[in-house]
Amino acid sequence: MDPTPSSLPEDFLKRTFSLLTSDTDHNSVSLVCKHWYTAERLTRRHVSIRNCYSVSPEILTARFPAIRSVTLKGKPRFSDFNLVPDDWGADVQPWLNAFATAYPCLEEVRLKRMVVSDESLEFLALNFDEFKCLSLLSCEGFSTLGLEAIATYCKNLTELDIQENGIDDLGGDWLSYFPENLTSLEVLNFSTLTSEVSFDALESLVSRCKSLRVLKVNRKVNLEQLKRLLVLAPQLTELGMGSFMEELVSSSVNGLEEAFSKCGNLVTLSGFWDATLLHLPAVYPVCGNLTFLNLSYANIGPDELEQILARSKRLVRLWVVDTVGDKGLEAVGSHCPLLEELRVFPVDPFDQKLGVTDSGLVAVSKGCPKLHYILYFCQRMTNAAVITVAENCPNFTHFRLCIMNPREPDYLTNEPMDEAFGAIVKTCTKLQRLSVSGLLTDLAFEYIGKYAKNLETLSVAFAGSSNLGMEYVMRGCPKLKRVEIRDCPFGDSALLSGLTQYESMRSLWMSDCNVTMDGCKKLAEEMSRLNVEVIKDEGDDDQVASKVYVYQTVAGPRKDAPPFVVTL
Repeated sequence: MDPTPSSLPEDFLKRTFSLLTSDTDHNSVSLVCKHWYTAERLTRRHVSIRNCYSVSPEILTARFPAIRSVTLKGKPRFSDFNLVPDDWGADVQPWLNAFATAYPCLEEVRLKRMVVSDESLEFLALNFDEFKCLSLLSCEGFSTLGLEAIATYCKNLTELDIQENGIDDLGGDWLSYFPENLTSLEVLNFSTLTSEVSFDALESLVSRCKSLRVLKVNRKVNLEQLKRLLVLAPQLTELGMGSFMEELVSSSVNGLEEAFSKCGNLVTLSGFWDATLLHLPAVYPVCGNLTFLNLSYANIGPDELEQILARSKRLVRLWVVDTVGDKGLEAVGSHCPLLEELRVFPVDPFDQKLGVTDSGLVAVSKGCPKLHYILYFCQRMTNAAVITVAENCPNFTHFRLCIMNPREPDYLTNEPMDEAFGAIVKTCTKLQRLSVSGLLTDLAFEYIGKYAKNLETLSVAFAGSSNLGMEYVMRGCPKLKRVEIRDCPFGDSALLSGLTQYESMRSLWMSDCNVTMDGCKKLAEEMSRLNVEVIKDEGDDDQVASKVYVYQTVAGPRKDAPPFVVTL
């Protein structure tokens, strides 16, 4: 007879579970039976917390006693659009206090949208002797003084990734705080810092870290300095380049080109600040191997883009800004048959000039049949174009179309954009994430509720006709995990239509809709395991809930809520 799950030896289970790398797999095996639950909790080494208020540090450390790696996310995503007050919460220090006691062997911390002070970084550096990896993405509250503490005290550091943070950049001297005997660094990213760095310290660090795989420098590093770094680290697989803004001298480009020719392992390039067509030959030697090209900091035009893409036939991921225009996107369709992900960002979201349009999107879809992820900012769009895109690329898992003019109709027919998004959800049955925009009626949401059965994340802005729109989605999409809504005519009945969904969802954000305090109170009464928070802005009507954040938690109401956050 085959053994039952509960009869398998504990040592066998522990060895097996220790080989699992997916959080989903860990979560699944822990639900099989009590025996597996116990074995899994004792062997888990990594944990991801997508909302720092969904669980408390005490609950986490009690369940998992042997964690070595933590990923922790804080503020809602709409904080990126200044919709969440600065002092809302998400302080990392209470978590570090708990980790210092429960996880003295902690090696890795990855934080996103958390508040991190210099004192917290120093605490982290001093209290975990085996600490190796720090990643800070879209965090705030710290300065380069905190980085000095990390550099000084983390003797085994392998990764320092500082990206898109609200950091007080006091200068580049922090790089000189790495001890002379530190040789373990594998990842160093300070691409979004603004101050000029100590290049002597950077050069020395790169020269002695022979295992360095990823190096992303800021725009203060010039071409000559970049060449010297490449000569020291030809083993790099990912490179973020500095500024190309200097007097163009053929010898400097030739020298850089020669250095690139010896970097046979490079598969990812980013940076390209201030690059021109005359600079580009320097990177041609590595283009043939590139799988990811990030040009989101480079305001290059279509001609420059085509020169790179013509030599980059293996690209799988491409990020650009809309200065490339539709002509540049035609080049994407012509030269990138393996492309799976495209992101087109606006160089200036408030500029009414056309950057990219419907024709650019269609051109990409015709030439890139494997495309399954798109983020596309534009000023105008048509239903026909999106319908064509859905037909050409039916395997979309992420479709994020951001028409920057609120409630913009199909610019050719003046009709709502309902049929565009209807085509996406009907045709792309694997769709997991959807961002909708433009003029949309409840019909678009009826399509979403009827056809988007695998949808997990939905973002909506300036759309819908009535409560019915949200109700269609909440009642029709069984796999929803996160919903983000702003400036829509959805009120209390729409909010309460998701009662059966909220138990399995991670979060709901609604701002500047038609929700009232009474509706929020009703939701809180019905769903005791949810935290229903209302963020009050100065001058808000007492009965209006202008910003509502609802999330699942096992920790109860949070203890650090500021006065303007009302927990119901």
